[in-house]
Amino acid sequence: MSASQYKHPDYYLVDELLTEEHKIIRDSVRDWVNREVKPIIEEANQKHQAPMHLMKMMGEIGVFGPFIPQEYGGAGLDYISYGLIMQELERGDSAVRSTASVQTSLVMYPIYAFGSEEQKKKYLPKLAKADLIGCFGLTEPNHGSDPGSMKTNFVDKGDHFLLNGSKMWITNSTIADIAIVWAKDEEGIVRGLIVEKGMPGFTAPETHGKWSLRASVTGELVFDDVKVPKENLMPKTKGLKSPLMCLNSARYGIAWGVIGAACECYDTALRYSLERKQFDRFIGSFQLQQKKLAEMITEITKAQLLAWRLGVLKNEGKETAFHVSMAKRNNVKMALDIARESRQVLGAMGITSDFPIMRHMMNLESVITYEGTHDVHLLITGHDITGIPAYK
Repeated sequence: MSASQYKHPDYYLVDELLTEEHKIIRDSVRDWVNREVKPIIEEANQKHQAPMHLMKMMGEIGVFGPFIPQEYGGAGLDYISYGLIMQELERGDSAVRSTASVQTSLVMYPIYAFGSEEQKKKYLPKLAKADLIGCFGLTEPNHGSDPGSMKTNFVDKGDHFLLNGSKMWITNSTIADIAIVWAKDEEGIVRGLIVEKGMPGFTAPETHGKWSLRASVTGELVFDDVKVPKENLMPKTKGLKSPLMCLNSARYGIAWGVIGAACECYDTALRYSLERKQFDRFIGSFQLQQKKLAEMITEITKAQLLAWRLGVLKNEGKETAFHVSMAKRNNVKMALDIARESRQVLGAMGITSDFPIMRHMMNLESVITYEGTHDVHLLITGHDITGIPAYK
């Protein structure tokens, strides 16, 4: 099955809710994924290699920082456009979408939201074009779901800050030119620093042996008495709220992105069911296969509507972290379930690289954990509806 055969499922005519601009943006990214990502992604995944040549291309087509204003190198698009871009990138591969999510929501967004004017002008245009690659350092070896307990810290040394600590599970770590690092100051307040590659004491060892997101680079950030210039402190960051706002932006993109992976798996399973014969019948004619397919398209449709409504709320400035949390949790679980069911439709063929399903399934096992685990997001919704935080 070639990528050109892909037919995006739209059972409830969600396209009618999109503007012409939305559809042009989505279709252009879809065409780029078909042309540049699909032909090489299976081999990249098998070899555990990040296709680095795609980075510059993504900068050229404008998928980095699309909602950042044009004066800083972005495209000035709305949030539904951003979501649709993430959807098409993740249809290609979660690793490709993760790279774009990090560059956009976890690097460009904090500089735009919390940085000085000088920082915005210095970094954002280059990040938008992939002349600079960034990463985001929040998670630590012993502090994942509880980032407020981080140990990474910095002290004021007069003409510079001295940074110590480490971060783990960092996308783009080894290839990043800059890292947005969250650390506690001498008062124990979380602040954001821009740490540049080449600063003495700053290393980024790669994490090997992953079974998931194999077409992206993951690693650590280690800071051993790193001298960070004072002008690299993002002045508007103060407290854990700042990095959590970045994560909410990334989670929003994930809620859209995983729909692309789910649609790819569903479309593959549907086509296979209408080509594969057993007992002299297409397997798509059997009740159990139809049950699987009918449940898949139902869940995809629900996720599409949830993401679209969240996009409208975000465009209007009405969305909350709780809204984003629900969409991230629901849509990732939906995509992972559909990947697993699609694999069963294909039987043994579903585990081969002739089809994209097993690759999507392995990737989604990471996506359901990062940017807030499935269970923690469930508790966030519980907190919102009861007013009682179960995780504190």
